[in-house]
Parts: sequence; structure tokens; C-alpha cells
Amino acid sequence: MKKIKIAYIGGGSKEWAKVFLNDLAQAKGISGELALYDIDLEAAKRNQKIGQRINKLEKTVSQWDYQVYEKIGGALINADFVAISILPGTFDEMMSDVHAPETYGIYQSVGDTVGPGGVIRSMRTVPIFEFFAQKIKEYCPNAWVLNFTNPMTICVKTLYDVFPEIKAFGCCHEVFHTQDFLCKVLEEEKGIKVHRNEIYTDVTGINHFTWFTKAKYQDIDLLKLLPSFTDKCFETGFNENGSPDLYLESPFAQANRVKMDLYKQYGILPAAGDRHLVEFLNHNWYLKDKKTIDYWKFALTTVDFRIELREKRIKELQLEAEGKKDINLYTSDEEAIELIKAILGFNQKVSNVNMVNLGQVKDLPIGSVVETNAVFTNDQVIPLIAKPLPVSVKNLVLRNANNIETLYEGIKKRDLNQIFESFMNQPLLDGLTIVEAEMLFKEMIENTRTYLDQYFNIDQYLNN
Repeated sequence: MKKIKIAYIGGGSKEWAKVFLNDLAQAKGISGELALYDIDLEAAKRNQKIGQRINKLEKTVSQWDYQVYEKIGGALINADFVAISILPGTFDEMMSDVHAPETYGIYQSVGDTVGPGGVIRSMRTVPIFEFFAQKIKEYCPNAWVLNFTNPMTICVKTLYDVFPEIKAFGCCHEVFHTQDFLCKVLEEEKGIKVHRNEIYTDVTGINHFTWFTKAKYQDIDLLKLLPSFTDKCFETGFNENGSPDLYLESPFAQANRVKMDLYKQYGILPAAGDRHLVEFLNHNWYLKDKKTIDYWKFALTTVDFRIELREKRIKELQLEAEGKKDINLYTSDEEAIELIKAILGFNQKVSNVNMVNLGQVKDLPIGSVVETNAVFTNDQVIPLIAKPLPVSVKNLVLRNANNIETLYEGIKKRDLNQIFESFMNQPLLDGLTIVEAEMLFKEMIENTRTYLDQYFNIDQYLNN
């Protein structure tokens, strides 16, 4: 049994922590300490109690010592791995991120990666990740760092810029869902039922705007099955987990009509969910208005919905922590524990990963953060060279990648004018004048200045 220490920054999580604890309990061959750190100390203590209950379950195969730390240094010291999963700010700030642009006719289906919401969220997030990188360098410089926080690209960029020797990568499950979609395509077209781990996909791009340039099951080219499949399913839509109208019940679901439409336009398949893809594109394409959004069969994930979901989760977690509700272990579709075990040398794993571009994506700038496949093995994560994108798709991705680079440099220098350059060049704002974009930018930073004042000279900018 390999003993390790995992530091969990954001260890009071109401969502992802439960999945992580579940998967840890079923991780054969490893055990040790899970160090929980969160600015919400009571939430971390609640997860500690849940972990301690999990240790006593009959199906648990891996015992963990769940420890809560009030200071980040105690959690990080001597850690072998660091997992980062935080909410930068509160739902009050997210309310502005997502909904303030609606006054200008700008709708966002998620609002956490690009677009006006992604820019403002990045302004809150980068300074926090600067702090994390400094502390990791101080307390556990040799640890592997797994980031799950959005905006993924700029979070990973910050970690490497502050601490160039860091061993960090970003994990995102959006690609998994598109692999599931392709498995359903294979089943519908060929009658062959497989798990996503049985197919090969070549992925390239930036987080939440990735593309499959190749997809195969044995000798079957899955992308060549798509013309026939989309002819049959495009109008109604198709959801890999059930009805194409599932998005009406859950705003995290979609009918994949955007995905199929982009495939028809460009000949390669986007490898993220529709609700993320649309935010990287001109708002008139898929987010023009509520009628357009309904036509494409995806939902706007409102902050009110997120608040309601959070309150429900807290109640459930509290009952589990107090022993008033049973805890059932299940098989998660996440890969974090598999990746940790591969790094420890238990096996070799190929999965999608967000890392600094050292040439694995020739279409995008060296030094930017890109998403490709990588090999995880024996204390190494080796990005694989991705196939090139068609020129038209490359141009779409490149615009967003360059925006992120401009945004990062602006936040790093605390230069609100440069940040605005990235803001007004967001594809979702293509319908606004520069004056309108600046009015919206000023409104959004004013709304969220509680988390910005310590880093930026907001008053000076607003009064210019």
C-alpha cells in the first residue's frame, strides 16, 4: 500500500469533494492523508466527517486520514499531490458575471470561462492562484498539482507563470461527455456498444473549446459515421444520457445540436458541451436571444438555479456528516484518481490535459495553455502532439487563445485598460459598440469590486 499526502485546496467543496472522496475510497493500492483546506472552515469539517464515515463503509477499500487545516501551509507541507477546486468569489459576484450583460442583450449559458463573465471571474481568480503558486513553491515544490477550477486555462497559466518549475495540469471532464456521445453514435450507426475508454480520440484546442481531429474504435473511423447520424438526429437533437429534451429538466444537459451544426460546418467535431462552445463564438450564432437558444436546445444555467442547487447539496451533506443519511459508494466517471495512480507508477494512462504549450499544438502560441492528450506515467505527464486544426477552426480558437493571453498579461500588470482590450474583443460582445462594451465593463467591475479593490485601482479607472 503506497502512502501519500493529498492537499485539497477548496476542501469544503459542496460539489466535487463528494466525488473525490468517493473515488479515493475505491482506490486500490494507495492510502494516506487528505488534507482539507478551505476559507469556509466549517464546510471543510463537514467533509472531514463524511470522509470518516466513508472509512467505515463495507465497500471502502482505501482508508484515508481526513485532516482539516486552518492555514494553507499546514495542508500543503510535504504534500505529494495538490488538488485545487474553488469558487472565486461568491454567488453574488457570479450573479453579476452571468446576468449583468443581459441588459445589453448578451446571454451566457455558463459565464465562467470566456465572454464578459469569464473576464471578470478571471480578474478575481488570477490573484488567488498567484498566492496558491507561491505557497506551493514554499511548502511542496515537488508536488503534482491538479487544477479543477474555472477559468481553467488562465488558472493553469498563472500557476506556471508564478512558479515555472511547478508540476501542474488542468483536468476537465467535458471531453469525456463528447466521447460518450461518440459511443452512442457508434451504437446507433453500427450496433456496437462500447465504453468511452475503448475509443481513441485526438483532442486539441483550449479548455471548453476543444476539437476532435480524429476518433476511432478499432478500425472504425467514428467521425465518418457523423454525416449519417446528424442527418437523422440533427433536427430533434440527441442526448447521450436520455431524451434530447433533457435540458428542459437540467440546465447542465444539452441536445448536442450546436455540436452537430459545427461538425457540419467544419468537418471536425467540437469536444465540449454546447453550453460551453457557444460562448466562444459570435453571440448571433447561438445566443442571440431566448428564441435562438430554445431552437438549439440548450439551457442558460442561471445563478438562481446554482444557489438552489447549492442549498440542496448543503442539506444533503449535513445529513451525511451527522449520520442521518446513508452514504453510497458508486463508480464515478472522473479520472483524477486514475491519473494520480499513473503518476505514482501503478499504470500508464492517456487522457486529456491542460498544460503550457511547448509545441504540442502548433496552431497556437508557444507558452499559452492548451488542451491535448497526454501520457501519465511514473512521475511524468507528457503532452502528445496534436493533429492540426482546419484553418477556419484554428482562426476561431486562436482569437480566444489570444484574448486569454491579453487578459492574463493585463491582470498580471493590474492594468485595467489592457484587461478591457480583451473584454471588448470577446466574440459574445461583437454586437456592442466600444462605448457600450466599456459601460458594461465598468458596471461589472463595480458590481464585484469587493473582490477586486485589493488588487486593482478601480476608482481611478471608473473616474477616467
